[in-house]
Amino acid sequence: MSLIDDIRERRDISRDELERILTTDNKESIEELRRQAREVATEVYGNKIFMRGLIELSSHCKNDCLYCGLRRSNTTAVRYRLSDDDIYSCCASGYQLGFRTFVMQGGEDGWFDDSRMCRIVANVRKQYPDCAITLSLGERSRDSYQALFDAGANRYLLRHETASPEHYARLHPAEMSWQHRIDALWTLKEIGYQVGCGFMVGSPYQTVDTLYADLQFIRQLQPQMVGIGPFISAHDTPFAGFPNGKVSDTLRLLAIIRLLHPHVLLPATTALGTLHPQGRELGIQFGANVVMPNLSPKDHRKDYSIYDNKICTGEEAAECRACTEGRIRKIGFETVVDRGDYKG
Repeated sequence: MSLIDDIRERRDISRDELERILTTDNKESIEELRRQAREVATEVYGNKIFMRGLIELSSHCKNDCLYCGLRRSNTTAVRYRLSDDDIYSCCASGYQLGFRTFVMQGGEDGWFDDSRMCRIVANVRKQYPDCAITLSLGERSRDSYQALFDAGANRYLLRHETASPEHYARLHPAEMSWQHRIDALWTLKEIGYQVGCGFMVGSPYQTVDTLYADLQFIRQLQPQMVGIGPFISAHDTPFAGFPNGKVSDTLRLLAIIRLLHPHVLLPATTALGTLHPQGRELGIQFGANVVMPNLSPKDHRKDYSIYDNKICTGEEAAECRACTEGRIRKIGFETVVDRGDYKG
């Protein structure tokens, strides 16, 4: 039995096995990893790649994360907020294009308080009862998460960033708490959300040990979604001079996560496509099964600049969907725009 066979059967990986996979130059081993990850994804979800419509609500953020272009200390960042009507217009456009999942993402912006967000979620739920509503709005109180869930939200994405408290402290200012982030994820699960966690690959000070801790945390949390992508530096941040994460490491970790969690919904991220012309296609070939074309107003896409040189900032929603769909079709997969619920 090969190492990949063994990991697939056990649905577990040791720290040394992880290091072997991340450091190997053996092309046959890498191809076996890719093949088995894609095989597992196909066994569960078939040849389908689920498309979600992304709506970037706000570039304001109260936090000062050292890696993020939207950090509050970045005085060169362009700040905007979508109005309620802007958001409803994005949903209407997305629905006409066939999307049945809306992902509302933004910085931790107090403008989008519970009153405003619950109203928005409830209105979208009423208008589109057949759609899933995913939120990615950072850390909020338990009461806030519950109110948004009661208003009609189904899913919540909150990257844990790292399962190591020490590593977390090197990526965030002292006022931010690793324990608070982890507790928030467990709270979301308790409420009943389909939950997504994740981390950046190649973030400053990341090691094999911190990556191993990430994988073990994911095994413990058992999220329905895991979002990983390469770290990409942003100008005017403390990490502007750090090297970007490696596409190759990201692909191997996507495959490992697929083997450990066969049913997980696993995006091929925009960050992958930013670092490699076929990054999202490669992600799919290594086990990913979700892509998120942008439904945000064209005028604001470039302003949601969490890292530099982000792709797809100049396209209309229809163009973004058509481009993504065409690229995926070329590599032999079928894009679907239904809710694409977790099959766990």
